[in-house]
Amino acid sequence: MKGTNSLKIAWLFPSLERGSYWHPIWSEFCKTFPQTIVYTGYWTGFSAGFENTFNIEVVGETRYIRDEPAAEGYNCRFIYAPPSVVKHLVRFQPDVIFTSGFSIWTVLALLLKFWFHWRVVVLYDGNSPGIDHRSSKVRYIARRLMAWFIDAYAANSQTAKEYLLGFIGAKETQLFSRPYLVPQATALLQKQLPPDALPAVTRPTFIFVGDLIARKGVHSLLAACEVLQQRGVENYTVVIVGDGVQRSELEEAARSRCLSDRLVWTGWVEYGSLGSYFRHADVFVFPTLEDIWGMVVLEAMVLGKPVLCSQWAGSCEMVTDGKNGYVFDPNHPEELADAMQRLIQTPELIATMGQQSEQMVTAYTPQAASQLFIDIVSSVLNQKSESRSSTARFLP
Repeated sequence: MKGTNSLKIAWLFPSLERGSYWHPIWSEFCKTFPQTIVYTGYWTGFSAGFENTFNIEVVGETRYIRDEPAAEGYNCRFIYAPPSVVKHLVRFQPDVIFTSGFSIWTVLALLLKFWFHWRVVVLYDGNSPGIDHRSSKVRYIARRLMAWFIDAYAANSQTAKEYLLGFIGAKETQLFSRPYLVPQATALLQKQLPPDALPAVTRPTFIFVGDLIARKGVHSLLAACEVLQQRGVENYTVVIVGDGVQRSELEEAARSRCLSDRLVWTGWVEYGSLGSYFRHADVFVFPTLEDIWGMVVLEAMVLGKPVLCSQWAGSCEMVTDGKNGYVFDPNHPEELADAMQRLIQTPELIATMGQQSEQMVTAYTPQAASQLFIDIVSSVLNQKSESRSSTARFLP
């Protein structure tokens, strides 16, 4: 195998619309493999503190072609990723390609592999009913065919691992399973806010961070607050950080349920300031109806917060009931209300669970994620060397 300084690594991401969490990982990865290029069709710039720590090339424009919007799950949509990435790859001649999911760029990378003998690694972040396309025979056949030519997989979650093994037909020996979508506390605290810039609250304070869309389940959170109100539990605040198409609808629902005094709506907050809001709160709530992962759960944990997490989030595997939080079904708001009430009435649990969260997430860092990908590079290139050696033994 070549020395790490001479190895060329390509990363294919049709969109990096919300890919800030990748920047610390690539920054670390490039310390081992400096000849690394990230290709994308959608780029919003470097996260603060990671400017020019990795090479990025924008190769056209990625567009989303939407189907009918889903009521409470992921929208059905097709991604148009510019095929011009091919000429960039041919010019760069990478030894290993990391590619995101089963996009058209993954297909192109696998086709090119026959001519250039590159190693192709598929990153699979997580799985859920809205994105696994189990009911589509065309996608099923296509993905099963692709599996024949993929060299390795990185599975970010247990559900991702199960999908790759059981549905795609990946082999255990090809699979590297470990959460790699991980936060960095310093990135969340890049722009710390003074106390007077944060909302006045009644403690304990529960915080939600995310888009205000149906899939994120904020209606379930409001329903849980209504249950608490019916029980006479009112000594708490919910801070809702985010914006989206449902904001006005949700605010009206809160008013109609007489919950406005319990809620604070902050609107959109830039990533580097989120840490201030997390630290200002006591407990993180994630009532999503469908999420392949949910990075925000780990962001809350790395800042020492207990987590009340929907069972429909891939990252619920990071929550141990009664240890660092509780897992609940958002379709049954009384379950969330029970967990909130337990913490309101037993505030000493909050500090204990928060400490557990922080300890449990210490192993999941950008450095550890980078090492996972370094290990994958070594593995697939060693396989390539072994394959050549085996072939050579049979040559005359």
